[in-house]
Amino acid sequence: MRHATTNGDARVWHVSDDLAARYAEGVLPEPEAWSLEKHVEGCGGCAATVSEAVRGTAAGPVLAEIRDAVLASLPAPAPAAPAARRPRRHVPHRFARLLWAAGPAVRGAWLPAVLVVAAGALALAYGTGYPGVRALLLAVAPVVPVAGVALSYGPHADPLHEVAAATPGGGLRLALTRTVAVLAVSLPLLTLTGLLLPASGAPAAAAWLLPGLALALGSLALASFVGCRTAALLTGGGWLLAVLGPVPAASSGGAAGARLAEQLSRCLDGVGAQSAWASAAVLSAVLVTARRPVYDRPLGR
Repeated sequence: MRHATTNGDARVWHVSDDLAARYAEGVLPEPEAWSLEKHVEGCGGCAATVSEAVRGTAAGPVLAEIRDAVLASLPAPAPAAPAARRPRRHVPHRFARLLWAAGPAVRGAWLPAVLVVAAGALALAYGTGYPGVRALLLAVAPVVPVAGVALSYGPHADPLHEVAAATPGGGLRLALTRTVAVLAVSLPLLTLTGLLLPASGAPAAAAWLLPGLALALGSLALASFVGCRTAALLTGGGWLLAVLGPVPAASSGGAAGARLAEQLSRCLDGVGAQSAWASAAVLSAVLVTARRPVYDRPLGR
């Protein structure tokens, strides 16, 4: 139910002062907040009402300083084109919002690092003939989304994290957006790389998908207790210890690869193992939902 005024037509609604105040304070339910955000994209009067409400909150002075700094850094505007020839463009603005929301999955050093992992595995397999490269990739791949989640949310990833987390578009919604972006990049890329590598007794190239999803969601859930970085160290480190710990450090390349492939088969192969990872993913998702309010505060320690 929208708390808004009408202008003679029941189908036309505008943002009321009460609705704008609740949005600015971050207490408006997400469905109503999404509806409001969509409405102000095309309604200048309501956008001004919401802006006035936000300026009246504790975050108002901070946002004003940021706005002034951004405007000061912009070049002088070019002469406006005639109104009849100036097309309406929303794509750059929405692309910029998407780029910011996606986090390091599409910007920064994380994406090049994933590409280096994929290219390095292919070079190691076909350039040097090193045995067991798929097993090594399957051991490392589940940690890649975990690292992406750790780097994508928190004060270390976003200087305006405290401000963003206090808005209806921040908090858990922003964390999930960036987690999905991380998974959307790493899962297909590393799985395709695994398909191009010799099997050498290792599990199937897609066997790591459920573990990768479960570890990423587990990190996000654990972050609500101990912070993003610590959670990533616990989940990623625990996985590496489980699969690499039984492999003797002094083994030759072939023997170590075979031992690693055997250990990965225990962790990844079979209905029982995959069912356990699926259950872990579901439980992590439930815990994330239950801990939802916690994501409105910094999780970067």
